[in-house]
Amino acid sequence: MELLLFRCLIAAHIAAGATGAIAFWIPVVGRKGDVNHRKWGRVFTKAILTTGCLALAMSVMTLLDPMTVHPHLVSRFDADFVRGIFGVMMLHNAILTLNLAWYGWLCVTNRRNVAANRTPLNLALQVLVMIAAVVCAWDGARIGQPLMMLISVVGMATGITNLVFLYSRNPSPVMWLKEHVKALVGAGISVYTAFLAFGSVRLFPALALHPAMWSVPLVTGLIILIYHRIRIDQKAGISVIPQWRPRRTAVPD
Repeated sequence: MELLLFRCLIAAHIAAGATGAIAFWIPVVGRKGDVNHRKWGRVFTKAILTTGCLALAMSVMTLLDPMTVHPHLVSRFDADFVRGIFGVMMLHNAILTLNLAWYGWLCVTNRRNVAANRTPLNLALQVLVMIAAVVCAWDGARIGQPLMMLISVVGMATGITNLVFLYSRNPSPVMWLKEHVKALVGAGISVYTAFLAFGSVRLFPALALHPAMWSVPLVTGLIILIYHRIRIDQKAGISVIPQWRPRRTAVPD
C-alpha cells in the first residue's frame, strides 16, 4: 500500500513537473506582459507549486522508510544514501521550489508594494528554506555527499537574498521585476534539475550524481537570468556597465 501510494505520487509529480517544464518557456521567450505571458505564467506557477507539494510528500515518505518506497535501489545503495539524497535533499529542494514559485508570484502580484509581500507564509518559507539548507548540508557531511552541501548553498542564498529584498526600504523601481525573474527562473532550474538528476536514477543510476546532470540546467538558467536582468536594466534606462569618460584637460590659451 505504501509503495502504491508512493508510485501514485511519482506519477502525479511527473505530470505536474512536465506541465511546468513546458509552460516555463512561453513566458521566458515570449512577449513580456502580454496575455500569453500572464496566462502561461499562471500555469507554470500552479504546476510548480503542485510539483513542490508532491515532492515534499515523497521526501517525507522516503525519510520514514527509504528502502520500501525505493525497492529498485536496494541492491545499489544503502539506506543512508537513499534517505539522504531522496529524503533530506529532496525535502530541501521541494521547499526551495515552493519558496521560489510563491515568492516570484507575490513579487509580480504586488510589484512595487514590497510590504505586501511580507505575508506570514512568504516569510515562513524563507525561514524554512534556510533551516532545510542547514540540515541538508549537515546530513551531506555526515554521509559524505558533497552535492548535498553544495545545493544547500542555493537554499541559504535564496532565503537570505529574498529577505533582503522583502525588508528593503528604498528598492529600485524595477527590483520587484528582477526578483520575479530570479525566482521563477530559479523554479524552472529546479524542475529541469529534478528531471535530469533524480529521473536519471531509474535509467542511469551511475549518472544520478554526475555534475553534468546538475550543471546543465543551472548554466542554462543563469544565462536566461542574466539576459533578462540586462534587458530589464536597459528598458529602465539603467546602464549595465558604467561608462568610462576621460577627464577633459584644460587647453592653455
